[in-house]
Amino acid sequence: MTRSAYPGYDVLDGWDTPSFDAPTRAVLDRRLNDVPPRRFFTEAEWPVLDALCARIMPQPERSAPVPIAPWIDAACHADQSSGTRRDGMPADAEAWRQGLAALEAEAQAAHGRGFTDLADEAQDALLKRVDAGDVSAAEWQGLPPQDFFRQIVLRQIVRIYYVHPAAQSEIGFGGPASPRGYVRLSADRADPWEAPPGKWEEP
Repeated sequence: MTRSAYPGYDVLDGWDTPSFDAPTRAVLDRRLNDVPPRRFFTEAEWPVLDALCARIMPQPERSAPVPIAPWIDAACHADQSSGTRRDGMPADAEAWRQGLAALEAEAQAAHGRGFTDLADEAQDALLKRVDAGDVSAAEWQGLPPQDFFRQIVLRQIVRIYYVHPAAQSEIGFGGPASPRGYVRLSADRADPWEAPPGKWEEP
């Protein structure tokens, strides 16, 4: 079973076409073949992060899920961010560490178990409470729960997921805008190398 609206389509089929240049190929090659090791998060934090990524972007249909947690870890290790920060929020790396600790504390308070030990439905319910700000663990002090969830968790997880070719293929992404560029930009029009809905079949 696939989530893709374009089964059989692969954005990487354009690898040797004008849609991809050498710098783009280098970035994608690293994305596909050089997944970074854990260097920032502790052994205790890592499973919580991985479980959180799995609830935001479930991938049950994939034998090899798109890696998300390793790239969050790499960004925190390098102290990388978007360059902007909502007023009152700590730096991204600090926010991740504090937020995971707070999430774990909320799970323990509500269920007497860690976040990774909860069923999917209980994890989802807890995340909905975080999104609503309906949480009370002391670990949240100085970290607004809703801002953490919306500005850090959702944005980073979704962004990392959709820079992976497997995720791009499932939405019919036609390839990078540079160097080829796109011409047919109006609604319901597509350039010849894009994936029109209904064309693709299971391989």
